[in-house]
Amino acid sequence: MNAVVAAVGIMLVLSLCRVHVVVALIVGALAGGLVGGLGIEGSLAAFNKGLGGGATVALSYALLGAFAVAIAKSGLAHALADKALALVGRNEAKGTGTVKWLLIALLLGVAVSSQNILPIHIAFIPLLVPPLLYVLTKLQIDRRLIACVITFGLITPYMFLPVGFGGIFLNDILLANVAKGGVDVAGLNVSEAMLIPAIGMLVGLLIAVFFSYRKKRVYDLAKIEQAEQVRAVYNPLSLLVAAVAVAAAFFVQLWLDSMIVGALVGFVIFSVSGVVRWKEADDLFTEGMKMMAMIGFIMIAAQGFAEVINTTGDVKTLVDASTAWIGNSKAIGALLMLLVGLLVTMGIGSSFSTVPIIAAIFVPLGVQLGFSPLAIVSIIGTAGALGDAGSPASDSTLGPTSGLNVDGQHNHIWDSVVPTFLHYNLPLLVFGWTAAMVL
Repeated sequence: MNAVVAAVGIMLVLSLCRVHVVVALIVGALAGGLVGGLGIEGSLAAFNKGLGGGATVALSYALLGAFAVAIAKSGLAHALADKALALVGRNEAKGTGTVKWLLIALLLGVAVSSQNILPIHIAFIPLLVPPLLYVLTKLQIDRRLIACVITFGLITPYMFLPVGFGGIFLNDILLANVAKGGVDVAGLNVSEAMLIPAIGMLVGLLIAVFFSYRKKRVYDLAKIEQAEQVRAVYNPLSLLVAAVAVAAAFFVQLWLDSMIVGALVGFVIFSVSGVVRWKEADDLFTEGMKMMAMIGFIMIAAQGFAEVINTTGDVKTLVDASTAWIGNSKAIGALLMLLVGLLVTMGIGSSFSTVPIIAAIFVPLGVQLGFSPLAIVSIIGTAGALGDAGSPASDSTLGPTSGLNVDGQHNHIWDSVVPTFLHYNLPLLVFGWTAAMVL
């Protein structure tokens, strides 16, 4: 059996069986290493080597968790809830719908902007989403819908718009690796190549919004009130301090390119202002770090998992095995390349890391099958993006979970991973295959 298939398959099955994702990643990595011939010592060595790659992001999220608790302490959550409930007005049904669409539009707009206009990626989630949970809970909005909305905003811009993170993914990674494989990409419009797959993402979002999760879902309001640790009474000063702290955190992160320093600056502002009392600061800081601990450990374990997969070298073996099924069929070739990309990204958890791995193999294969340069770019770009949504180890699912699960009412696998997998990976397969056939 191929090591990649074994590792990813075991990890996914264990995760779906509600085994903790960290345990599933470790077991899957060791199983994949053994199947790939690394042995137990080689598998552990590769896993340990990869752990350091996730440490920076994990620490960033721990500090963002502490910052998020401080924001909740300022009373911002209740201020937003009071404003939203006031908008509901007398006509409760109409008002609730209006607020729901305003919140969806807000989260979608911020998520899209986090990839280009304000390139902070997932850093906004622990800061923006927890204060909104009180409102979401009051209005009984299904959090699976919010997870799908945020994930769409995190993925679609970088796979279609060549600005911000999209400029890195489309130009510096995708086009560069295709060109490295010997395909002439001069004058090629990368957005045109990724337009049809991006439409697939939009179709998935529309299905989630207007069909799958349109109904109300009841959550325990007492749990979110306890998790927020907010005062029922807030004042203009505390809200002003919260606004200044959030703005300062964003500015510092953009200036220094460090989520760690940005979150730390924001927390210090709360402490110095008195919104967070000095004697409470240590407990709040610890509580916030614990809130994000699970996400951090998953990110660290995911890097170890990815290192084991890369060390086995079985990604190339997997592709070589697939070529035997392809023959001279472009249709089968495109489908199998997309499925391999899905499998690799589901394990690694990063489309940015997947493209360099698969491009070296897929470019000559695409040329051999007679695909146009535009189609080759579309296939590899889609194959890389596939699995970013729906992977237990992807920041595109871990990010939404970090914000939506602060009160323990949003399961990472069944409320983030499975919904985003169904609504985005399945349409991406269909629309990505269509793009390969028509471009």
